[in-house]
Amino acid sequence: MMMIRRPNKGAGPRRGAAATELALLLPLLCFAFVVAVDYSRIFYYTMVVTNCARSGAIYGGENPTTANNQSGIFAAARMDAGNLDAVNLNVSSSTDSAVSPTYVIVTVTYPFTTITNFPGITHTTMITRTIRMTVTPLTPS
Repeated sequence: MMMIRRPNKGAGPRRGAAATELALLLPLLCFAFVVAVDYSRIFYYTMVVTNCARSGAIYGGENPTTANNQSGIFAAARMDAGNLDAVNLNVSSSTDSAVSPTYVIVTVTYPFTTITNFPGITHTTMITRTIRMTVTPLTPS
């Protein structure tokens, strides 16, 4: 049996449908890409701010003297900031007692700015992380 091949008459009414679909979906795909990039950036910045607060708390938790040394806690947190803008990095610390503290609290705040300013999406968000750590006593009890 011999097969007869029919000539291809083209795509007919479907010609250009892929280009139209791409033109309709491209703005949505670009928006999703920008949102994904900003989400990744805020995730990274949150991890860095958390590490800064943790470094400051580790320094402050060494002994009661370092727990009350706010400039040392600030320097320890700043050293872990990586590529964050150090001018915008806000570090604050406190203890439960100025004489013999049992814990130190370090709070780090950093403003995050998105790449684009889309309506409905906040352009600037404050990232705040607080770490509470026990202070090692000078003489164990």
